[in-house]
Amino acid sequence: MPTVTIAVNGLLDNGEVFFSVNKKNPLTFSLGSSDLPPTVEDALEEMKVGEVRKVKVTAEEGYGARQKDLLQTIESEDLIKKLNPTPGMVISLRADKDGEEQSIPATVIEVNEGSITVDYNHPLAGHNLTYELELLKKE
Repeated sequence: MPTVTIAVNGLLDNGEVFFSVNKKNPLTFSLGSSDLPPTVEDALEEMKVGEVRKVKVTAEEGYGARQKDLLQTIESEDLIKKLNPTPGMVISLRADKDGEEQSIPATVIEVNEGSITVDYNHPLAGHNLTYELELLKKE
C-alpha cells in the first residue's frame, strides 16, 4: 500500500472541526494502517498529488450509530469524591472484557448526588463527517 502525506480538516455537519492537520505539520501514514474511515482512504488512493477533495462519511461508515446501551449510571459516592467529575470530562473506567480487565474511556454525561452517568460511545459516533483532504505526497 502507498504511503501518503496529507493536510486534512475533519468537520461535523454543523461545521465544527474535530480534527485538523495543516501543511506545516502534515500527517504521513501507509494506507490501510490509519484510523481514518475506509471511504477516506479509498479517496486518497485515487487522488493525485496536489489534489484537494472533500469526502463525506456517514455515521455508519465512520464511528457507527450511537448506542443507548453504552450509557451507564454508576452509583458510587466514593468514585465521585475521588474523581470530582464534571459533564464532558473523559474518564478511564475499568471493565472486564473476555475475562481480562481493561481501561475503557467514558464521557461523563451527568453528575447527581451519589451517581454519575457515563457514555462509552466514541465521541464521533452518530455523526456524519466531512474530511477536507489535500494530498501532498504519495510514495
